[in-house]
Amino acid sequence: MIKNIIFDYGNVLVDWNPAYLFLPVFNGDEEKCRYFTDHICNREWFTRMDRGEDMDVCVAELQAQHPEYADAIALFRDRWFDMCHGDIPGMLEIIQDLKLKGYGIYGLTNWPAATFAEARRRFKTIGSIENYVVSSSVHLAKPEPAIYQLLLSKYNLKADECVFIDDRKDNVNAAMALGMKGIVYPGTADGLSGILYSMLLSDKKK
Repeated sequence: MIKNIIFDYGNVLVDWNPAYLFLPVFNGDEEKCRYFTDHICNREWFTRMDRGEDMDVCVAELQAQHPEYADAIALFRDRWFDMCHGDIPGMLEIIQDLKLKGYGIYGLTNWPAATFAEARRRFKTIGSIENYVVSSSVHLAKPEPAIYQLLLSKYNLKADECVFIDDRKDNVNAAMALGMKGIVYPGTADGLSGILYSMLLSDKKK
């Protein structure tokens, strides 16, 4: 029986996209912005901070490697929240409804330490989840199996009683490989609601 719902944060609870910050920096040139976010301030680089490396150190190292982009790289640190466009509409209501229905609500997120406390203050969706594991605090990151196992052990959860929701298929697949049910976030709260509540209803009928 499903008892617990585990949420990713970025692009499930909060709308996060580096292009929100960097597209204006490159004067609306999508090709230049895409090159920068694919090859300079890319996922491999910012995952280092998600795993707990110091943001100032990571920024300085990348600036030394790409001095022509030094000012833009600094913005990743100095204007980090410009990459966020707020809580995804409808997600707070889903969390609140699931709580009222008696489901345990948990968070499992790749998020840099330098901005996490402020994110909990800024975003109601994130602040509404009291029980969570954040990657930078444990020096692990999804889709590494160990971070999922850590969440399960920290809160004494059984994998087969959990649904994990993430916008990345590889992260969902990693959770399912450990025995959880998984949902790839479909892009809207309404879309998720249809999938999730159908899953929960089917589970209750078993």
